[in-house]
Amino acid sequence: MALTRRQTLSAAIGTMASGGIAQSWAQAGGGVRPKLKLGIITDLAGPYADLNRPSMACIQQALEDFDVAGRGWDVEVLLGQHFDKADNAVTIARQWFDREGVDALLDVNTSATSLAVSAVAREKNKPLLLSGPGTTELTGRQCSPNHIHWTWDTYMLARSSGSAVVKRGGSSWFFVAADYSFGQQLVKDASSVVEATGGKVLGSTFYPFPTTTDFSSMLLRAKASGAKVLALGNAGADLQNCVKQAHEFGLNRNMTIVSLLTYDTDVRVLGLEVAQNLMTTQAYYWDLNDRTRAFNARVRPKSPELWPNMANAGIYAQTLHYLKAVADMGVPTAKADGSAVIARMKAMPTDDDCFGPGRIREDGRKLHPAYLMQVKTPAESRGRHDVLKLLATVPPEDAFRPLSEGGCPFVKA
Repeated sequence: MALTRRQTLSAAIGTMASGGIAQSWAQAGGGVRPKLKLGIITDLAGPYADLNRPSMACIQQALEDFDVAGRGWDVEVLLGQHFDKADNAVTIARQWFDREGVDALLDVNTSATSLAVSAVAREKNKPLLLSGPGTTELTGRQCSPNHIHWTWDTYMLARSSGSAVVKRGGSSWFFVAADYSFGQQLVKDASSVVEATGGKVLGSTFYPFPTTTDFSSMLLRAKASGAKVLALGNAGADLQNCVKQAHEFGLNRNMTIVSLLTYDTDVRVLGLEVAQNLMTTQAYYWDLNDRTRAFNARVRPKSPELWPNMANAGIYAQTLHYLKAVADMGVPTAKADGSAVIARMKAMPTDDDCFGPGRIREDGRKLHPAYLMQVKTPAESRGRHDVLKLLATVPPEDAFRPLSEGGCPFVKA
């Protein structure tokens, strides 16, 4: 299948790119082929641009692996850009549901934008699948029967990284984080874990997002605090700049640097000389096992430079599971009732090459293991993409917030 693109303009949201999956097929007997229109709302211009670019390749891989062409399905995928603004994401979602006939959204990739769009999906009774955002509110007070939160959240990252690092001697922490819901929640969750595990939080500082590029004053405050651990609550270009500047100031010589959200994409941009020994938690890594390596080999021709990270892998896995649920229900039935699709996805066990066997909990939280990993040294690496090594595996029931603590209003724990 070839990925084609068309461009449309919208005064409300600027330029919006839309991509369609073009397929050749033969329909016997002149029947009407099932048609699905799907969408992904992301950002390809801001600090997280490179993290998001492999997502369309992963969607295309899911369509190929499910053999939508062989099934005679006509599937179109639209790509919209929210530019990190919740009102843009809401405008796109409403336009797609009301005018474009979009049947499901495959991701809205930041916390603020996903929370805003989740209300629209529930109002319109459409399925919303989420891999990129981190807020636990999606399975907490703002959970919905119309969405699933797939790959990671701030609780999982904080619990898996925080407790492990404290146990390894990192007893005092200083946080530098982005000043919006994602960064704030990361610091809150990680602080709770650190203190519950016997550690101390010596300070934290938040910076304006996405307008900050100089982190020197914040990093020097962290160094002066005497903390053993510098914890970074950001991602993408912000994370990369923080790690580079921490390296320039020599913080890595006396502090353990923990990124509460690092993608292997970031590590490859930074290089191992700068990023070595950085600690992080992942839900997927291309070299974890035979299945992850097989997936990466299939998708790599579609994204040869930017190999899929865990968020991209989550989009692949949730798209594949969505297609299985639609096939199980029948396309017309699935198109008619979004909450019924989500319920069917929860009822079906999950299994894919990125995450292996798993399940979706009643509150919409997808459950799978988490992996505490460390960036390799240059001497340990076998090549440009060989950047992480596994330190520990955290089982799903220990990695994610218990159902009873989430406060999801439609779930009785």
